[in-house]
Amino acid sequence: MERAAAALGWSRPKLVRFETAKTRPRPSDVEAMLDLYGGDEAMKLALVGLAKHVRKRGWWSAFNDVLTGSFAELENDAGSIRTWQVQTVPGLLQTSDYALAVIRAGSKDEPEAVQLRRLQARMARKAVLERQDGPQFTAVLDEALLRRSVGGASVMARQLDALADAVRKPNVSLRVLPASVGEHSGLNGSFVILGFEGAFDPDVVYVGGVAGEIFIEDVEQVARCTVRFDWLTDQALSEDDSLALIEDLAEEYRRSYESSR
Repeated sequence: MERAAAALGWSRPKLVRFETAKTRPRPSDVEAMLDLYGGDEAMKLALVGLAKHVRKRGWWSAFNDVLTGSFAELENDAGSIRTWQVQTVPGLLQTSDYALAVIRAGSKDEPEAVQLRRLQARMARKAVLERQDGPQFTAVLDEALLRRSVGGASVMARQLDALADAVRKPNVSLRVLPASVGEHSGLNGSFVILGFEGAFDPDVVYVGGVAGEIFIEDVEQVARCTVRFDWLTDQALSEDDSLALIEDLAEEYRRSYESSR
């Protein structure tokens, strides 16, 4: 499985979900797999044709120009999402103004049209939390990212207001790790734990960065990340205290913006 995924240029979780019928592949995916695995031309044509007729296209297929698809597909199928974030507000909770500021900062060499496409894709991702069968989303945020003025005071005030609204949803839980904690188990960086409901569909840890995406499936490594997330949760403020801090900071940003006008 590892060699096949590497040869196809995919993450292993993506290939696993195709092979175990968790996700429907695109016709081009089927064609690539058959080219690698072998088989006669008639079988190849039949299976590619089948994929064309039965596939239900995911929302991310409309953004193939700016999304790899692997993480978006896993996020869409997850029953639970647990995330530790140290730099920015989680993508699923970002406002459009905040997201655009983050995208522009990270892709200054890209044309504005591409940046706006990335923004569209990020906003489309947020729909997963609005679904009736949406995942349980749990986040622990470093206090520093709430105090980092991304996009300016006005943008931050609206972003923190949006966070305060989000935590009132039944499937969203949010805690803030205060700066007073000092050293902690999350100093090595952000990560996301994607949980799935099937007994044979193990959790996956996702780590993203400038060098690309990493998907961790090894049971022991996933367990270590889970324990680390639990430690961070234990050190974080309660949900009520976290909400109070977010609301206080939103008001600070509002006052800062109004005084600068």
